[in-house]
Amino acid sequence: MSAGLLESLGDRLSAVSVPAPSICGVLTRVTGMMLSARGVRAPLGAYCEVVAEQGEGITCEVVGFDGDEVMLMPFAAVQGLLPGTGVRVVTHTARVGVGDQLLGRVVDGLGLPLDGGALIDPDVYVPLRGERKNPLQRAPIDQVLDVGVRAINSLLTIGRGQRIGLIAGSGVGKSMLLGMMTRFTAADIVVVGMIGERGREVLDFVTETLGPEGRQRAIVVAAPGDCSPVVRLRATHYTCAIAEYFRDQGKDVLLLMDSLTRVAHAQREVGLAVGEPPTTKGYTPSVFSMINELVERAGSVATGGSITGIYTILAEGDDANDPIVDGARAILDGHVLLSRDLAALGQYPAIDINLSVSRLANKLVTADQRVLVRKFRRLMATWEENRDLVAVGAYRPGTNADLDEALQRRGALRSFLQQDSDEKVDFDGGFGQLAGVLA
Repeated sequence: MSAGLLESLGDRLSAVSVPAPSICGVLTRVTGMMLSARGVRAPLGAYCEVVAEQGEGITCEVVGFDGDEVMLMPFAAVQGLLPGTGVRVVTHTARVGVGDQLLGRVVDGLGLPLDGGALIDPDVYVPLRGERKNPLQRAPIDQVLDVGVRAINSLLTIGRGQRIGLIAGSGVGKSMLLGMMTRFTAADIVVVGMIGERGREVLDFVTETLGPEGRQRAIVVAAPGDCSPVVRLRATHYTCAIAEYFRDQGKDVLLLMDSLTRVAHAQREVGLAVGEPPTTKGYTPSVFSMINELVERAGSVATGGSITGIYTILAEGDDANDPIVDGARAILDGHVLLSRDLAALGQYPAIDINLSVSRLANKLVTADQRVLVRKFRRLMATWEENRDLVAVGAYRPGTNADLDEALQRRGALRSFLQQDSDEKVDFDGGFGQLAGVLA
């Protein structure tokens, strides 16, 4: 991080910092990513600055305590540190600046521009981790959100304020489907958090997926995998804070988090470093509580405005029962599962309709539309159940009426699930096409 960016970050932190920060402690130990300091009195989540040998400040976050020592995790690589290096508290509370100037911008986890533009002057500072909402102050989800993807609009209908998981292994088409939803969804503001992904993917998403037109209503917060885990976690909460700011203005916000698994990895790194016990696949208990916290920050509020959350979840090794997949699926309002087998057959988006669900779909569509959806699902399930029987030639036509119809309409059913990445199909158009397929 350059001296100019550090100075800018210091200015931002000083807007909510304790008065006249001065050296109050000393560095006692460096263990891997973890720094320990004595003499510092600061709460969890506070920011401190460690003064390096050349006088440069290394910003850190307080992540734990060990006796009378404070455990710090730096935002960047540590160099030039000596025993007894001075430590000072910069701010006791973690707050971030948000405002309308963020529209169309690409920023990092610290709110600094990555697009070469001017520094952003926030309208207001808000708590990084938001404020817990009373469940009775939430608004019911009763309005359809048109995402422009035929299979999701018709068979997995999403409502404004719903939280959906996009589950897939690597290289199955998550990014392509996410890009389609970014461009096509009928939302006022799109807030994208690219957490722990490759730097190349950030560039491709901004320049190709969004493009100049899509960027006008979008805000991208990027913290690639080479960032410190505390920066990745800060970027995650910063993304949610931006979405909450626009929601509270009465806007309908689409929040895209890519990916929830990388966020869990960052929290696991921090948790293990401070001594949390590992559980399944090394994930610490704080990982699962943090996922709950993140998901609950989305939704609709009674005062108007909504945050519809789309969270990509990496099924490592195509394991649909991975701890993060299983945990997220239990608390989300539905999930879209992408299949590697369908992708190998050339079906994009490779949505496995039989294993995907939207828990609010029945509430959002009409009775006639529910009949169409149930029939489509029944035919697809019948085909999947008997495909091996058909493949070996052991099925005699006329034995099963549903299977006969599924075989007759197989081509049309598969075509309905496919859609080019630059093709937009609205909600009404999708159900019109579904009716035509089943006519």
